[in-house]
Amino acid sequence: MTLWFVFALMTVAAIFAVIWPLGRSGRPDNQGSEVAVYKDQLAEIERDLAAGLIAAPEAEAARIEISRRLLAADSSESAIAPAPNLRWRRAAAVLALVGLPLVAVATYGPLGSPALRDAPLAQREPGAGTNMAQSLENLVAQVQQHLEKNPTDGRGWNVLAPVLERLGRFDEAVRAYRNSITYNGESAERRSDLGEAIAAAASGVVTAEAKAEFERAHALSADDPKANYFLGLAAEQDGRKDDAANIWRALLAKAPADAPWRPLVQTSLARVGGGVTMPALPDETIAASKEMNDGDRNAMIRGMVERLATRLKQNGDDVEGWLRLVRAYLVMGDRDKALGATTDARQAVAKDTERLRQLNEGLRTLGLDG
Repeated sequence: MTLWFVFALMTVAAIFAVIWPLGRSGRPDNQGSEVAVYKDQLAEIERDLAAGLIAAPEAEAARIEISRRLLAADSSESAIAPAPNLRWRRAAAVLALVGLPLVAVATYGPLGSPALRDAPLAQREPGAGTNMAQSLENLVAQVQQHLEKNPTDGRGWNVLAPVLERLGRFDEAVRAYRNSITYNGESAERRSDLGEAIAAAASGVVTAEAKAEFERAHALSADDPKANYFLGLAAEQDGRKDDAANIWRALLAKAPADAPWRPLVQTSLARVGGGVTMPALPDETIAASKEMNDGDRNAMIRGMVERLATRLKQNGDDVEGWLRLVRAYLVMGDRDKALGATTDARQAVAKDTERLRQLNEGLRTLGLDG
């Protein structure tokens, strides 16, 4: 309401600025004052004649001239009729003051939208949130048009390839990745991206062609995570689950704790039954165990496992310790104890969100999702 009031005041001020001259009288400022001047001059002539300052003939000539001018000025003033013109101007001013706002309101009412509420900026953009795929298609079309004229633009192929892959146009993505390699040069990332697109085009199967690209990427960078993951996947698809598990274990061993692909590799490792190995033992313990018989060696290992379990009951914050304990029970065939240790571990770190997340990820690699 305050805003409307301000707009109304601004409108009135603008109208008054325009119509104020219309309401003023049209009489010149010097009218009336000119007649008085001439009368004063006649009186002055009479005073000068009486005082002997001017001769009678000169006084008469001046009197005649000033009288002539006085009559002309008086006739001009009488001929002016300002009142009718002033009335018309004032009528026009009132019409503008009242009529213009009425016309504006009458026009805005049916054509405008005074009751329409403000819309968020994102909703004002055409197709925002609903036409993302169409926007990507438009982007692809623009880049493709550019590349038709500039086929050696490696940067353009680098931009186009992942967008095509995201849109599910895998065959075109493969071609774009190949051109990216041709015009940008070799790199482990580009080779592994090409292999991924080839596998996607084959519905997720790591074909011989895709595997060759991952092997090239691995040769360029042995630590390339995508190449290592898909080489493990190729081994799994070939029925070599132990090889797949070994590849993925090595990948996880070098992976940062916050690597975004870590959960995927852990899930894949659990799928092939990987991750179930004995807890690490000190070198001197391993040397001593070689001289023991099977019964003594098993007793030693069980003793170490029980000591680990006792320590974890006293200090349950050690996530890696819990995972070693669960893994050891699984290796020894004590699945019930492994499940019991899993429950105890989750209870111990339940109040620490980050530790609980790490624990659950580790348990998934052991095949214990529940």
